[in-house]
Amino acid sequence: MTYLKSIKSLVFLFVFTILTAVSCGGGDESVESIKLALDWYPNANHIGLYIAQEKGYFQEEGLAVEIYTPSDPSTVLQTVASGSDNFGINYQPDVLIARGEGVPVVSILGMVQHPLNSMMTLKSSPFRTPGGLKGKKVGYPGIPWNVDALSTMLKSDGLSGVEDVELVNVGWELGSSLIAQKVDAIIGAYFTHESIALENQGHPVNVLRMEEWGVPDYYELVMVTSEEYLKSKPKVVEKFTRAVSRGYSDAIKDPAAGIEILKKYEPEIDVDIDKPGSLVLQLLWQDKNGKFGRQTKDKWVAFADWMKGKAILPENVDPEDAYTDEYSLK
Repeated sequence: MTYLKSIKSLVFLFVFTILTAVSCGGGDESVESIKLALDWYPNANHIGLYIAQEKGYFQEEGLAVEIYTPSDPSTVLQTVASGSDNFGINYQPDVLIARGEGVPVVSILGMVQHPLNSMMTLKSSPFRTPGGLKGKKVGYPGIPWNVDALSTMLKSDGLSGVEDVELVNVGWELGSSLIAQKVDAIIGAYFTHESIALENQGHPVNVLRMEEWGVPDYYELVMVTSEEYLKSKPKVVEKFTRAVSRGYSDAIKDPAAGIEILKKYEPEIDVDIDKPGSLVLQLLWQDKNGKFGRQTKDKWVAFADWMKGKAILPENVDPEDAYTDEYSLK
């Protein structure tokens, strides 16, 4: 009798163990906790991330992802490099500059395929091209390489460069300084955000895109990780980028639905800006073949060469080390 009880106990223990393993997904994969730092407060640029969160794409990959905005978004590359954050959203120019300073970060997805940073003038003004700004005031956010971009744009339209205009550091008061006519033009504003906000306030603007006025095309937003994380956890990077790509593929198909999801997570967003912004971004999230996340050697090298020519980037920085296209949708 004792023998039979022992057998029954062993059978029960065996069945309980199997059922527990099954209910836990086989027990061979643990959930990986991920910290993702945004480049700015949540907006239309980020809806693919929130779609991936809402629809369980991260969860399906065994990832628990925390999406957050750092108190100082300018430190994203440093926190990613140090391992405080696993992934971060940043900008191609900043990634190259950081690598020139010895910060070991790598771009793993091209989030926005072209520059959003642009020059703007009020439509009520007579200024329609960079060349028309000779002797005028141009506001910028204090970012040094924006001055080089402005110089290139001015030269492409027949001027000598920034010496032909008066530079005014307006910080992030770009739109308000233009409305108040403290400046005649601004550079450093996004045409998917500031131009829409200005129009909503009754001040439509002319948008002069950098890549149409001499500045090499580049990726405005990129997803980055550290060299160490890429080396030590390539499978996690693969899972993460696959989930992100699914989210943005959905955003491309239906950006309006993505805005609704973003609003669920971030109720304070300005739908009147982010909804039309998402319609513009719909085309910018994909390359010429309709693929999300792609990055090319030509674009990284051309922009790095321009930066080196402006002495923004040391000559020894190899742009091919700054990115990988291994994880984009093919």
